[in-house]
Amino acid sequence: MSLDDRLDRIVGRAEEIEALLASGVTGEEFIRASREHSELAPLVERITELRTAQTQEREAEKLLADAEMKVLAEAELWTLRERIPVLRQEVRLAMLPRDAADDRSAILEIRPAAGGDEAAFFAAELFDAYRRYAGLRGWRFELMEYNESELGGLREGIAMITGKGVFARLKYESGVHRVQRVPTTENQGRIHTSTVTVAVLPEAEEVDVQIDEGDLRIDVYRASGAGGQHVNKTESAVRITHLPTGVVVAMQEEKSQHKNKAKAMKILLARLYEKQRINLHENRAADRKSQVGTGDRSERIRTYNFPQGRVTDHRISLTLHKIDRIMLGEFDDIIDALIQENQAIQLALADCRVEVLP
Repeated sequence: MSLDDRLDRIVGRAEEIEALLASGVTGEEFIRASREHSELAPLVERITELRTAQTQEREAEKLLADAEMKVLAEAELWTLRERIPVLRQEVRLAMLPRDAADDRSAILEIRPAAGGDEAAFFAAELFDAYRRYAGLRGWRFELMEYNESELGGLREGIAMITGKGVFARLKYESGVHRVQRVPTTENQGRIHTSTVTVAVLPEAEEVDVQIDEGDLRIDVYRASGAGGQHVNKTESAVRITHLPTGVVVAMQEEKSQHKNKAKAMKILLARLYEKQRINLHENRAADRKSQVGTGDRSERIRTYNFPQGRVTDHRISLTLHKIDRIMLGEFDDIIDALIQENQAIQLALADCRVEVLP
C-alpha cells in the first residue's frame, strides 16, 4: 500500500468517526469515538496541509510556461519544495503508533534504593525537581504520599501530575537514577554513589480496569511518623491489597480515612492498569524490567554527577553540563532528546516494514 493510499484511509476513517459522533451516539461508544477522533484530528490536519502544499506545487509548475508568471512561480516553488519535505516528515511522525496512554495524566512514585541516607536525601531532591518541572509545564502537582526519613530524606514520595500529555513526556523517567557526590555527612570528602527508583504510571479510569470488590482486602490502622497528633488517635491509614495480583497500596497522608482510601484506590487502579498494559505488550515489559531493575548501583538510566556538574542519560549517551538547572526542573532537553531518539527508531522500523511488503 502506497503512502497516499494509507493517507486516504486515515482521512476516510476520520470522516466516518465524525459522522458517527454527529449521529448522536452515547455511552461507551461515544467515549471510544471521541478518543479516536481526538487522536486522528492532528494527523488529518497535517495530511490536509501536506496535500494543500502538493496541490500548490502542481499549480505553480503549470505557471512556469507563462512568461509573465514564471518568476513568481519559481519563487513559490522554491518555498514549497522546502516546506513539503518538512510536512511529509511531520505526517510520517504523526502516523507512528501511539501509546494509548500518552495523553493521560500520570502518577509519579520515587523511592530510595541503594545508598542509605544519601539515597533518601537525593530522592527528596529529585521529587522536588519533578515538582518544579510540573510547574514549568503548567501541570498540576498534587501530593498523594510523602514519607520522610528520620534525617529529613524521602522514604517514599507519590504525586498525581495532571495535565494533557503528562505521561507522554514523563514515561521516559521510569528507571534507576544514580547520584554521585560527597554527602553532607561525609567527613573525608569521599564521593558516594547512591540510587533512586522512579516509576511513572498513566492515570487509570474505572473503565480501564475491572475490579471485583471481593478481590480487595482493605485494612485500616493508625498512621505512624510525621503528620500531627491524629496519627496516634485515629485509624486513618488505609492499606488495600488486590488479592489476585498481590498488589498492595498503603496510604496515610490524609487525616481522613475516606480520603486515604480514595487516594489508595487511584494508585491501585494505575498499578493494575500498568500491569495490564505490560501483559498486552511483552516487549514493553522487557523494556520496563531493564529500566527499573532492582535499584542496584550498576543498573541505571541516568547519572547525576555533582562534582563534575553533569547529568548523563545512558540510554542515548547524552551528557549535559548543567546539573544545577536540571535539578531546578529543567528536564526538557533530556526528554526531548529521548522522544526524538524513540521516533527515529520507530521510523526506521516502519521503513523496514514497508520494504518487506510484497
